[in-house]
Amino acid sequence: MDGSDPHIHVTLDVVRSAAAVRDRMAATWGLVADLPSVVTTGCGRSAPFAMTSVRPEKVTCLACREHAGRQHRRYADQLESLARMPGAVVSAAQAAPAAAKHRDLAARFSTWPG
Repeated sequence: MDGSDPHIHVTLDVVRSAAAVRDRMAATWGLVADLPSVVTTGCGRSAPFAMTSVRPEKVTCLACREHAGRQHRRYADQLESLARMPGAVVSAAQAAPAAAKHRDLAARFSTWPG
């Protein structure tokens, strides 16, 4: 991490790095951890947190875009699968919009902006 990388990346755990997750944790426990200054990215590099984004239109690292697409597709599959399990606290009907949102994000990461 010498500062010469001009690309915008995604964090390794792109699905759980959004502000909504952070807000939910703060609302649940009343505590918010500091954001790290340096993170591991989807392409395996270390980069400043400020050089990452969860918005597909902003990410310019191709390997990170591919990583984010895979992660969002996998998370959508998990949501649907878990919602169908007996005793699930979320119904399949409730999980469907969330899964669709992640599939949409995966598709947006798979398409180069421009």
